[in-house]
Amino acid sequence: MPIPDTAPHKPPLLIRAAAPGDDRAIADIYLAARAKALSFLPMVHSEAETRAWISYCLIPLSEVQVAVTGQQIIGFIALMGDEIEQLYIAPDHWGQGVGRQLILFAKHKSPEHLALHCFADNTRARRFYERHGFVATGFGDGSCNEEGVPDVRYEWWGIAKLDAEP
Repeated sequence: MPIPDTAPHKPPLLIRAAAPGDDRAIADIYLAARAKALSFLPMVHSEAETRAWISYCLIPLSEVQVAVTGQQIIGFIALMGDEIEQLYIAPDHWGQGVGRQLILFAKHKSPEHLALHCFADNTRARRFYERHGFVATGFGDGSCNEEGVPDVRYEWWGIAKLDAEP
């Protein structure tokens, strides 16, 4: 006899464009995820400066998509053309496929090529990107980012690139 499923069901994950008023939730996720995963980084901006940057620079100047479950924003990705500028998930939702869904969105949006920079010591993120087909194509000494911390450039080439090669 089958056992009825009594586990609470999660609401479906929705990816949508950032809307007016989402800046606070996006900043909360950015700050919490960086504090947990990137504690090795120097603090180069205050919380207030970071929140202002998200509200007045990141959201207006890039394409920001948010991952929403129920009414809660639990992650976001910021794209500028084929560059992933930012990708952060609320720490309580790590390992639940949210980042994968945001990467799939980005691949759908830019099916030929995507690129990003990741801090070299962020091994969790590096493994994530490599699992999703990104390849390290360059290593920086930190002189090109404001934190002054070594980084890695990752790139992904879509199916179109593979089909075009002899």
